[in-house]
This record gives sequence, C-alpha cells and structure tokens, in this order.
Amino acid sequence: MNILNKATLQSMKKNRTRTIVTIIGVVLSTAMITGVAAFSTSLLHFLIRGSIVKYGNWHVEFSDVDSTFIQERADDKEISGIATVENMGYAVLEGAKSPEKPYLFIAGFSDQAFHTLPINLISGRLPENSGEVLVPAHVAEKGGVRFRVGDTISLEIGDRVDGNRNLSQHIPYHSGTGGETLVSRSKKTYRVVGICQRPGFEEHSAPGYTLITKADGKENTDRFSLFVTLKNPRQVKAYVSDKAGKQDYLLNDYVLRFIGISENRLINTLLYTVGGILIAIIMTGSVLLIYNSFQISLNERTHQFGIFASVGATEKQLRNSVLFEGFCIGAIGIPIGILAGIGSIGLILPIVAGKFNNILYSTVPLTLWVSAASIAASAAVSLITILISAYIPARKAAGTSVMENILQTNEVKIHSKDVKISKLSRRIYGLEGTLALKNFKRNKRRYQSIVLSLVLSVVLFVSGNAFGSTLKRLLQQFKVDIDYDILFDVQDMNDSEMLPLYNRLKTADGVYESTYQVICPYSCTIRAGDLSDQYRQYKGYTNPDEMVHIPLDLQFIADSDYLDFIRQSGLSEEEYTGPNGKMIAIAKQRNVRTDQPDEVYDLFPNRSMILSITPGTEGNQKTEQKLDIDTTFVDTYPIDPPPKQSSQSQKDFCVFMVIAPYSLKEKFIIPDSPLAIGMNFQSKTPSQSAAEMETIIQSEGITSQYHLYNAHEILEQFHSLTFVTDVFTYVFVIMISLIAIANVFNTISTNIRLRRRELAMLRSIGMSEWSFNKMMVFECIFYGIQALLLGLPMAGILSWLIYKGFVIAERTENFKFLFPFASMVISAFSVLFIVFLTMLYAIGKIKKENIIDALRNDMT
Repeated sequence: MNILNKATLQSMKKNRTRTIVTIIGVVLSTAMITGVAAFSTSLLHFLIRGSIVKYGNWHVEFSDVDSTFIQERADDKEISGIATVENMGYAVLEGAKSPEKPYLFIAGFSDQAFHTLPINLISGRLPENSGEVLVPAHVAEKGGVRFRVGDTISLEIGDRVDGNRNLSQHIPYHSGTGGETLVSRSKKTYRVVGICQRPGFEEHSAPGYTLITKADGKENTDRFSLFVTLKNPRQVKAYVSDKAGKQDYLLNDYVLRFIGISENRLINTLLYTVGGILIAIIMTGSVLLIYNSFQISLNERTHQFGIFASVGATEKQLRNSVLFEGFCIGAIGIPIGILAGIGSIGLILPIVAGKFNNILYSTVPLTLWVSAASIAASAAVSLITILISAYIPARKAAGTSVMENILQTNEVKIHSKDVKISKLSRRIYGLEGTLALKNFKRNKRRYQSIVLSLVLSVVLFVSGNAFGSTLKRLLQQFKVDIDYDILFDVQDMNDSEMLPLYNRLKTADGVYESTYQVICPYSCTIRAGDLSDQYRQYKGYTNPDEMVHIPLDLQFIADSDYLDFIRQSGLSEEEYTGPNGKMIAIAKQRNVRTDQPDEVYDLFPNRSMILSITPGTEGNQKTEQKLDIDTTFVDTYPIDPPPKQSSQSQKDFCVFMVIAPYSLKEKFIIPDSPLAIGMNFQSKTPSQSAAEMETIIQSEGITSQYHLYNAHEILEQFHSLTFVTDVFTYVFVIMISLIAIANVFNTISTNIRLRRRELAMLRSIGMSEWSFNKMMVFECIFYGIQALLLGLPMAGILSWLIYKGFVIAERTENFKFLFPFASMVISAFSVLFIVFLTMLYAIGKIKKENIIDALRNDMT
C-alpha cells in the first residue's frame, strides 16, 4: 500500500463519525437499491408463476399441425417440453345465444396436456377416456345452453371450411353469404363428467366453446394443436420465425409479457419505469450524501494534499487517493447494504403476501426471489454512485495549485461586498443574526449543500405521502358500500326455478343470513308542478302543467324483510300491509359537484302522495294500463338492488324505487316483463361459500344468464391494495428520509467542526454563551426557512403532477386535488427539528474543546 492510501486510512480513522455516517448512507442507499431490485424480481417471478397456473406452462402454440410437424418439434434442442391436443372438430351448439360463437369445439387432451394446460374444475371430475367430456361453464353463461354432470350428448362433428381452407380456433366465425360452412364427417356420443371454468388457452374470439375429452389415438384425424415450452423463452420469436413456416401460431402473451418479450409491454414498462424512477431518486439522494462527505474530507485534507503535491505527488495519485477512500467505504457499506436490502424485503413480503394473493392469484404465494444478476446490478449501481460522488471533488482537488492547497485559500474566495449586510437586517437580527448571515454569504457552497439536502428531504417526504394518499383516495372512489358478501343475480327466472335455487344456495357452508328480491321496471307519469323545486330546476321543467315520465323500479322483497323494514321506519303494519295497503318508496337525486360536496335532494316535496305508474320504461310500455298507488317516501331502501340492474340511468345518479312485499308480485308483474332477480347472502367464509354456490348452480342446470359476485372478495382486494400501497409508500419515504437526515447530519456537523477555529475565536474575544447559542439558532432558522421556501413549493407542484398523472391515467371525473397541508406541516417541523438537533450535537462537541487548542489547530 502506497503512502497516499495509508494517509487516507489514517484520515478516515481520525474522523470516525463522518466515516461511519458516510458508511451508513452507503448502506441505506445500497439497501434501497437492492430492495427495489429484489421486490421487482420477486413480483415478476410471482406474476410469471401466477400466469402459468392460470394460462398454462407453454410459450407458443402451433394450431392445426400434423404428426410429422410434431415429431420434428420434439427433436428440437431448444425446447424443454411439448403437449399435444387432438383437434377432433366442431359441432353446432343448438340453441346458442351468441351469434359469434355458434359451435362446440372438441379437444382431445394427451396426458402431458392435462399437466401443461390448466383446468379449473367447478364440479365433477376430469375425463378418463374418449367417451367422457368436460364442459366449460361459459357454455351456459354466454351461450345460454346448460349441461349437467351425467348428461349424454350426441354431436355431429365436422370441420369449418372456407373454400378449400380449413379454419381453426384462432380464426373468428364468419357468417353470411360466402362465409364458412360446417362439413360433418362423424357422429360421437359423450357423457358429461365435469364442469370447468373457461380454459385459459381459449381466445375470447374463438368460434367454439372448448369441450375437453381424453385423446386415445383412435380418432381418424391428423390435426393437432401443439403447445411448446422453450428452454429459453426469450428466444421464442426467433424460434417461431425459424420453425413455424406457414403454420399458424399463437404466443402465450399472458406469460411472455412478464418476461419482457410480449408485444404487450405495459406491465414491464410500468414496473421498470417505476423501478427506474425510484433508483434515480435513491441515487440522487445518495450522491448528495456521499459527495458532501468526500467534499468535507477534502476540505480537511487540503493542506495535506498540498504537502504531498509539493514533494512530487501527481494529480492522478491524489485523485486515486480519494477514489481509494470511496472503494474502502464501498467495500464495507455495499455488502452490508445488499444483505440489509434483501433482509428487509424478506421481512416485508410475508406481511404483504396475503394481500397480493387477494389482489391477483390466490393459489400462488408471493415469496422472495432474488437473482444473481439483480444483486450484481445493485452492487454495480451502488459502486457507481460512490465513484461519481468521489470523482467530482477528487478531480477538483487534484487540479488545484500546490500553494492554494497549502495556504487553504481555495475554499473561500470572496470580496467585501459579497458579505455586505443591510442596516435593516442588522437591526432586525442583531449581532448574532448578522454573523450568521455573513457566514452563509462567506461560504455559499457548504450552505447550499445543506439547503439542497433539506429540500430533497422535504420534496421526497411530501410527494411520497401525496402519491400514497392520492392512490388511496382514487381507490376509495371505486369502493362501494354494500350490505352483503355474495350476490347472485339472474334475468327472467320464474318462481318455480328461483325459490328452490334460493333455498339450496342459502344452505351453502358459512352462510348465516340471506334474502332475495325481484325488480321490475316501471314508468311514473306525473305533473311537473308536483315535483320538488330543486329537481324541476335540475331537469329544466319550466311549465308546471307539463306531464313528465320518470322511470322507476318496483322492488319486491320477502314479506318478513318488508315487515322488518316497516317496523324500523316507525310505520304501521296494518296501514302498509295487505292487498290495498300503502307502499314505501325512495326518490332521491344526487347532484355531483366538483367545487363543493355533492347535493342530495328529494324528487317530491311531500312525504306522501299518489303515484300513477305503468309497467315498462318510457317508450317501451308493456301495456297502457295505469296503476295508482298511495306512497310514503323514506330515506333508504331495505335491500341493496343488484348492480347495473336498475332502470335508472347510471349517469343520472337518481334513485326512484317503490318497495313492496313479495306476496304482491303477481298483482304488478305482467307476462313478458323483464325481471332482474337478486339473491343476497352474508357468509362467515365468503370464498368457500361462493365456490359451493357455483357447484350448486351448475348441478341445478340453470339456463338463464346469471352472475355470481363475491362482493366480500372485491372489498378485500380494495383493502389489500390500500395496505400494500401504505406499506411500500411509508417504507420508501422512511428510507429516503433516513438518507436525507444522514446527509444533513453529516454536512452540518462537519461544517461546524470545520469552523471550530472561527467559533473558538468568537468565544475568546468575549462572546457570551447566550449570544453564541443565539447565533447558532439564527443559523438553524436560516437553514430551515431557506429549505422550506424552496422545498415546499416544489413538493406542492410535484404533488399536483402526481394527481394529474392519476387523473389522466384513470380518466376520472369529480376527483379533486387535496393540497398536502398535513405532510407539509410535518416536514416543516421535522426540518427545523433535525437542523436544531444536529447543531446542538455539533456545538456540544465544540464547547468541550479547549479554546487555545482549537485556535492552534491548523486542521491538518
């Protein structure tokens, strides 16, 4: 080791506090960079595994290939596995309601295909031979044709033909003159042994619902779909361009997009952009911290550098001496930082793993997954940060003349006018404040370095909180308050089907409360003068004698629920029950306003009135028969209606609903009326209950279109996303704030120590301790005020840009910008507090020194 490097080590040992703080800064910086990389790779690995579970472990599918092509691909060295599906053909789905999907497509799975392509069973089991078949649930939901487990179906199987060309599942259905035809070639009978979810490999534009059977090789066909898994999926495009030829192929974009090679790169762009921004912010804060440390180190070693240069040390040797200090700090800080970053993510992931499962894939755990490449990249970025921070002051020191270094005249170069203080300022601040101001003007570089560190801390803290709070408020907009865990809604089901189904569904494991409802659209004809003034003004009804039509919903609920609601509303049971009893209604209009809270008002000025209603909506009445009902208005309805089933416009924010007992349904509903049926359930275990209900629905053979919503799961996703946002926002803000605090502490404390001769001189000429403390308090205030004057406006602008980014990305309306007053107040207090504590620490060290020793010290 040469003499310069030995002197560097001695200087680092002599200034242990600065060295330790610098190492802590490197550790924090490396830990954050490693944490970002570790979380990004863990999240990508989680998304890849989740996509494989949901869509299959394959990278490219070749459709309609023959056995020769399959054998050629099996011999390829680039692949790690293949799975074949026998394309047995198409059959017409009798009674299909979707004109763009009129077929059933029979796919014969090989043993390997059952392992490669995911199948999610709802009920029943997998087929064990070529006479058994698995039917996807969307045949009933979308196609309107339902099969039960145990059914036997006979199909005329053939090929889709367009001229001389056979059409595959990847080519949408073409109807009309000159379109495709189905050429039958065999008849096959299958027994339904299970119901499954829609296969992930079936495209939404596919013309046939995929029925899965087991291939036995006895079918007289040489047409297959080949699913290929590559050893290196990043070479998939080169592979298909070389091997596909004229064969149609399909890439598994759901898996490939997370590897970064799909045409859809939105996820990767988002992930890498966010990660890049975070690393850039971390590097900026780290460079400021480490740069200041090396700058201060050089200030202390300037005299030493001058002596070395005078005895023949070259610029390169002096520069390498500073870089050597950077390598020493990095050798200690980077390994500790990498371990701390991996360890911190390893501690955080188990906390948020369950929440991620609620948001994305419930069957795939989010675990720590770190690659050697990510660790090497983190170490490289951290080392580059250190070298950049060290090289800039090293280059400056090495280029300074020998005499300037020995005499130490290069740091402070000012003229008398540069430190001139106005008379008004001297009167306001006094002697102590004037000395503090003169110190700032005398050495602007140190002063600006401290202020910049404080500004960075303010901006990052406020903008980080603004990001988290804006995202939470945006999520809050999409949160819906509901009074049930599970909702089943179906269209146009008669009582003979609905009530037995309801009785079975409410027995699902975990369900402890349930109810049902039927909603029928009606139209109310009323004189405009009978409406409230606010509603007339909102709608623009100027003629009070004008007859207007307002759509309403007639909600029929269980008689017991209706009676409970009557009692809760304080109404008389005798008056509101029976065939001729009064009815309850809710009629509210919500006016959404951007500049103030939303306004909610009644449609009618009176609490009770007689309404004239007609079945159907305006312009689509089922009959001209009008019914007059005596109605009392209340403020809410007893049971939330199914989503998007109300006849009211979703953009009008109007609720007009009449509530009646289910026993009166036949009195109001006429034949062929469109009905929306809803069943609400509360469960102790919503996920298990919903899965059991799906099995019950399939076994019942319901042919009407239905939806089964796990509302509890939706709310859990909201809470999980909010929780994950909070965790990572606060962890990031805390970590970057620690870097900024370390920067401020290092800069201020060392700056004070560099001024020990100056401060000792002031004490030696009689400055009292009170005046000395007052001068330092002024410096604290000047530091803090200058940092806040710059940092708070920048933080406010950045917070607004974050808000605008969310608004543009989500295309939200009526989403107001909330100025981050709370976080600004916290940051302002924190800045002043940190500066004051740091000053207090540094001054305490100075006061312990002997004045004579401090005056004699030449800082070498």
